[in-house]
Amino acid sequence: MSTELSQRHLRTFIAVSSEESFTRAARRLGMSQSAVSSQIRQLEATVDMPLLSRDTHSVELTPAGERLLSYAQRITATMDEAILSARDLPQRERVRFGVSEDFAFTHLPDFLERLRSELPNLEVVLSVELSATLHRQLRAGELDIILAMRPPASVDSVSFASSELFTDALAWVARPGFGLEEEEPIPLVLYPRPSVTREIALDVLERHGHRFATAATSTSLAGLRAAVLGGLGIMPFAKSLIPEGAVVMDEPRLPGLPDLTFVVVTRNPSTRAAAAVASVLQRHSPELRTRRPEGAAEPG
Repeated sequence: MSTELSQRHLRTFIAVSSEESFTRAARRLGMSQSAVSSQIRQLEATVDMPLLSRDTHSVELTPAGERLLSYAQRITATMDEAILSARDLPQRERVRFGVSEDFAFTHLPDFLERLRSELPNLEVVLSVELSATLHRQLRAGELDIILAMRPPASVDSVSFASSELFTDALAWVARPGFGLEEEEPIPLVLYPRPSVTREIALDVLERHGHRFATAATSTSLAGLRAAVLGGLGIMPFAKSLIPEGAVVMDEPRLPGLPDLTFVVVTRNPSTRAAAAVASVLQRHSPELRTRRPEGAAEPG
């Protein structure tokens, strides 16, 4: 039995475990599904253990697959770091930085300006996504560091290092003067699944027996803001990140929402660049939870 692990096979395995689907993994990797299946079979033959449990509806990691995944992520991360360090860019370092969508129109520009001031030789490859998507991309080895909401599921403390930045109140947000109609379902403006705030809000409404209906969804904060300011409905949002023009609703009908925790997560071990960004985030975390003054200009 060969004990040589192929980098290509490991990256395919990471993609399948992240997407929980051979079809989605093949699409992401630009490969045929049969090629993905073949590489997984070859990897299983190498380790002489089944790594994935498959049926017609789902793909799950076996216990052996769980163990191999953390090693695969570390191996591919080390390979990426080795390639980057070998390039003729001794003065610059590169970091793949994922940031929650909610920060894009609020604190992100100011933070990036500060990051450039403190780390002038850093090349930032920026990804702005929903928090759940960022956690998935970090697990897949596509990002080095993320700033996102903490997901309901726990983070693997062996493969990842997570530290709390701040806690923020989650509130119901609407345009000024917006009112709920009696006897009508509560109209909601939401991020699509997977979304931390969406799942929290729906769970709270269901537990309190409220009827609700989805009035609008959007993957972007700009789309959500337009829907709210257009009077389509209300949305759950972190108080310190409420987009300009929207306000917290004062409505006794609505149940209270729990607090949100924002975290910075890196792979373990982290790259030097990711560790530097994490340090800057920790030092300036009070600024990230300070709401911009009313009437302040939005980024263009």
